[in-house]
Amino acid sequence: MPHFYDTCPGPIAGLYLPPTAWEVLQRENIRTMDQLKANAHQLEQFDGIGPGMAHMIRLALAYNAPFEAQTVSTMQYNSWSA
Repeated sequence: MPHFYDTCPGPIAGLYLPPTAWEVLQRENIRTMDQLKANAHQLEQFDGIGPGMAHMIRLALAYNAPFEAQTVSTMQYNSWSA
């Protein structure tokens, strides 16, 4: 049985999210990186995405952002910043 946070690739290239997240995003017609970024502030409002899942999606977005766009808070997770 897959763990809640097991990730897999989906229709948005470069992102690895849990299957549940992909199902919710598909249901909400979010199919591109730009659409996901535009809706990142309201992920918890989508039925099936709680605070933990929303945080995971936002982290995946941060890791996928160009280096110049990363903030100090997301860079703390980068192994090179240690």
